[in-house]
Amino acid sequence: MKEYYDTRAPEYDEWWLGQGAFAGRDRPGWEDELGEIAGLLGGLAPARTLDVACGTGFLTRRLAGEVVGLDQSERMLAIARERVPGARFVRGDALSLPFADGAFDRIFTSYFYCHLEEADRVRFLGEARRVARELVVLGSRPRSAEEPYERWEERVLNDGSRWPVYKRVFDPDALAAELGGAVLHAGRWFVVVRA
Repeated sequence: MKEYYDTRAPEYDEWWLGQGAFAGRDRPGWEDELGEIAGLLGGLAPARTLDVACGTGFLTRRLAGEVVGLDQSERMLAIARERVPGARFVRGDALSLPFADGAFDRIFTSYFYCHLEEADRVRFLGEARRVARELVVLGSRPRSAEEPYERWEERVLNDGSRWPVYKRVFDPDALAAELGGAVLHAGRWFVVVRA
């Protein structure tokens, strides 16, 4: 996956912004809901926060307090460092977090937990609970009743390369039960749970 995200780094924000290959997608209400998510994240109490799989820092910049972003892709981190100069960024493995027990108040992660198969989910949750007392997870809602909640997708990047990616989408209440937390946001496109 590291190679996939290194390759995708320069075009990653196109997904968020509906540009490039995503320009033709029909996503009614996407921008408004993305604004709600930005407000929700900005409204969380300032804390020592670790943004796991922070990518380009697209959402990291919304987090208040002392923020550290972690990602395995140096190309993603280079973009994040420019975007969020007030945060610290570390290259590392999210399944073996390079931090001491209790180093953070909160772990935030967006579009990472959805790519973890069961064994890796267990590892990540163990690590998250080891280094922080709170976990906030952002993921996708299904686009239709027919969309499978769990599947492998083929992602095609702007250079034409093709990558198999494991993906989950979430029912808000089911994700809250899985994490042992509560739903903070359940919109058309996004779900946010705090545990």
